[in-house]
Amino acid sequence: MNTEEVIRLLPKVLLHDHLDGGLRPQTVIELADESNYKNLPTNNPDELAKWFHQGANKGNLVEFLKGFEHTCGVMQSKSSLERVAYEMMEDMKNDGVCFVETRFAPVFHTLDGLYLEDTVVAVLTGLEKRKKDFGVGYGLILCGMRNMKNALEIAELAVNFRKKGVVGFDLAGEEGGFPPKKHVDAFHFIQRENFNITIHAGEAFGKESIWQAIQWCGAHRIGHATHLLEDIILDEDGSVVEFGDLAQFILDKRIPLEICLLSNLHTGAVDKLENHPFGILFREKFRVTINTDDRLMSDTSMTKEILTAVKYFNLRFNDIEKITINAMKSSFIHHNERLDYIYRVIKPGFQKVREELSSQKRKPGKNEEETFPELQF
Repeated sequence: MNTEEVIRLLPKVLLHDHLDGGLRPQTVIELADESNYKNLPTNNPDELAKWFHQGANKGNLVEFLKGFEHTCGVMQSKSSLERVAYEMMEDMKNDGVCFVETRFAPVFHTLDGLYLEDTVVAVLTGLEKRKKDFGVGYGLILCGMRNMKNALEIAELAVNFRKKGVVGFDLAGEEGGFPPKKHVDAFHFIQRENFNITIHAGEAFGKESIWQAIQWCGAHRIGHATHLLEDIILDEDGSVVEFGDLAQFILDKRIPLEICLLSNLHTGAVDKLENHPFGILFREKFRVTINTDDRLMSDTSMTKEILTAVKYFNLRFNDIEKITINAMKSSFIHHNERLDYIYRVIKPGFQKVREELSSQKRKPGKNEEETFPELQF
């Protein structure tokens, strides 16, 4: 096995994945045909995949988000939402993901007359069907949008479906000009209901966005947080000299950070992967998790994201296991369920692969470097 094959076999946990950012190109084309959607740039699946990736890879979040006009455009019926959710779970299974928290903004799927509740029911139906088929666990997160005024309504919707598979509330969209504190009523509602909050923050705006998300809005997790590096003083060698108050608070309180390496490169949150703060944050024991964000737009998967982390930040086998367990600990499902995944799925899964790799190394003519040159124990 090479390194990529090893990583694909490992049980993985994904906490930050957008449902409308992960469609299969062929599905986009078929749903467009079914719904008479005429705006796709091409009906060739390979060309369409390339179009989404090139459009997203412009180093600008606003440009990155333009592709969602088409994915959301073909997700305007119960059947389309159910299909996309169902296929997403199948893709997770094929990528070795044992648990995923996917998210979407219901408001973007009501153009053809669906009620907000209809969109949630349809997505949950697709997720549950695939869970029964393949055993991939899931939670659904509902997104309010920064530039809209109905975040409280979406927060209430999330709480209403908490017993049916919705596990949290998120705030997404363009950060500049739309600080999270503008929606503080939605977050106060979620807090009063003892529910879960994650917020996109520090992706396209500074550390102030992260501070607001935590201290004004009570975020339990932070999506991206690339600008947290602004609150860390480094010396010429890149070693930490001092943490600012915000970074120290996040470290001390073990607030999980939903890191999306390739997406951050594509949106311009970082100029190149080797400059991504992930390496520093992981080295300094922040609770970092590895995620896909938008699989279609970034042409990625959990295997590819972890492989990227191995390549650029020298993660070892045991590091991947630690990050995976931390991700499971940081999920929004109940405590006993998290423990079940850790001790029934994740730890045994890593041990099985570890034993297989050890047996390969013992074979005549084989050694660790030949078997998995980048992924050391």
